[in-house]
Amino acid sequence: MKTKFLTITAAAALLALGNAAGATELRLSHQWSNKDVRHQIAQIVADEVAAADVDLEIKIFGSKSLFKPREQYKPLSRGQLDMAVLPLSYAGGQQPAYNLTLMPGLVKNHDHAARLSNSPFMEALEAKMAEDDVMVLVHGYLAGGFAGKDKCITKPEDVEGLQTRAAGKAFEQMLAGAGASIASMASSEIYNAMQTGVLNAANTSSSSFVSYRIYEQVACYTPAGDVALWFMYQPLLMNKSTFEGLTEAQQQAILAGAEKAEAYYLEEAKKQDAASVEVFRDAGVEIAQMTPEDFAAWRAIAQETSYRAFVEEVPDGQALLDMALAVE
Repeated sequence: MKTKFLTITAAAALLALGNAAGATELRLSHQWSNKDVRHQIAQIVADEVAAADVDLEIKIFGSKSLFKPREQYKPLSRGQLDMAVLPLSYAGGQQPAYNLTLMPGLVKNHDHAARLSNSPFMEALEAKMAEDDVMVLVHGYLAGGFAGKDKCITKPEDVEGLQTRAAGKAFEQMLAGAGASIASMASSEIYNAMQTGVLNAANTSSSSFVSYRIYEQVACYTPAGDVALWFMYQPLLMNKSTFEGLTEAQQQAILAGAEKAEAYYLEEAKKQDAASVEVFRDAGVEIAQMTPEDFAAWRAIAQETSYRAFVEEVPDGQALLDMALAVE
């Protein structure tokens, strides 16, 4: 009995010593490689926190090494994961309102996306996140386009009969409305699906098209240009209770890092589109451009499919959609 008591006491002493000597460690999860801009914004926050010397360390688990891409929001909301960079629409099953952050034709360009992130629309979404014990550290939208294994995709009739990957429910509804067959998967799975003939076409972010080397599997690429149909909100999130449990100095270090990362994210997001064109062109892939007329044709289908379904399925869907559309 005496030996057991000594063992417990020694263990407790060692634990107390470890807590006093070591920094608090936060785990951050994402699905991308360390070359991806979404990893880089996480790294900026981690580096800024480390430089602040506030006994806090952010350990990044990239390449879906900690959680599967679509399974990060729930552990984040439960405090089993501290931080994550993820497309918010991946959590549309938990909060249907999040599907509005990947709605065809809702975002015009990157500056418009930044205005959306600082609008009453985003405040309404953040209130829903708070209900799940989640908060936003870094806002960011990425643009994207289409890639076709055998042909170019610019207008709705181009996808008719094709097995297509769409990023998110709203895009799936729009593409199905245009006559495509839908295959749902994370962007990290597109390459293999194209290689094995499961997919004929896909849409995702410019960054993912490059980081997942989709240019090795396609004949034609339609990037985000003057007209961008595809914008997706992909923030760095944190468990709210975990953040509130940190010291004031630790909180300030995280927020300072987040502010720096958000400015970087916006500038890099703009560069991603042009950079992706060069990568695909250098790989011998044909580059196609979507015209304003193509864009209008896609949005007309979206209004009858994606927008309508969202308003019907989400109790406050019309109010949220109106708030988003009100941002100039």
